[in-house]
Amino acid sequence: MTNKAGGTSRRDSESSRPSLRGGTPAQTRELRSQGRETMRRLLDAGRAVFEQRGFHSARVDDIVAMARTSHGTFYLYFANKEDLFKALARDAMTEMGDLADELPILEAGEAGRRSVRAWVARFCDLYETHAIVLRILSDSDVVGSELWSEGEKALSRLTETIHQRTEQARRAGSINPAVNVTLTATACLLMLERFNTFLRSGMLELSRDEVVDTLAPIVYAAFFSVEPA
Repeated sequence: MTNKAGGTSRRDSESSRPSLRGGTPAQTRELRSQGRETMRRLLDAGRAVFEQRGFHSARVDDIVAMARTSHGTFYLYFANKEDLFKALARDAMTEMGDLADELPILEAGEAGRRSVRAWVARFCDLYETHAIVLRILSDSDVVGSELWSEGEKALSRLTETIHQRTEQARRAGSINPAVNVTLTATACLLMLERFNTFLRSGMLELSRDEVVDTLAPIVYAAFFSVEPA
C-alpha cells in the first residue's frame, strides 16, 4: 500500500509529530532547521532499520549508516536506539489520539458510508506509517512498562471513543437497538488492526483503495445491516 496519510503539514507539525522535538539530549536546546532535517533523517532511518532488523538486532551503527550521518551527530539528538524509538512511538500514539477525535457519529445512508470509508482510510494510512512501531509497542518486554503503558492508554482511548460514538448513534436511533455496539465496535477495531498486520506480512498484494473498499463496507454493515424500525 502507498502511504497517503497526513500530508506535509501534519508530518511537519510538532503538535502532531512529537518526535520533531528530539530525544533526551535535544530537550535542552533549540533546534534549527538544519538540525531538524538531520533529526528527520535519523527518525526515518530508525524506523526503516527497526523494520528490517527488528528492535533487538537494530544497532545505532545501522541507523547512522542509513541516515548518512555520524555517531556524534546521532548522540546530539538521541541517547540510544531506545530513545529514538520512544520518539517514534509518541508520534504513533499522537496520531492514534487524532484518529479517535476524527471518528464521526455513525449514521445510516450514503453520507454514513462515506464517513465510515474516510475513517477506515485514515486508520489504514496510520497503520501503514507506524506498523513497525505499533508492533514493537505491543511487547512490554521490549519497550518497558512506562512506554507500554502509554501505548495501552492510547489504544484504550481509541477503543473508548469508538464505543462512545456508536452508543451516541444508537441513542439517536441510527443503529438498530438489537446491535451490541460495544461488542461490534471492538470486533471492527480488531478486524482493522489484524487485517493490516496480515497485509504487512506480504502474503497479500493489495492497493490502498482495494483495502479500504473491502474493509469500509464490512464496518458499515456491522452496524447497519438491519435498519432501525
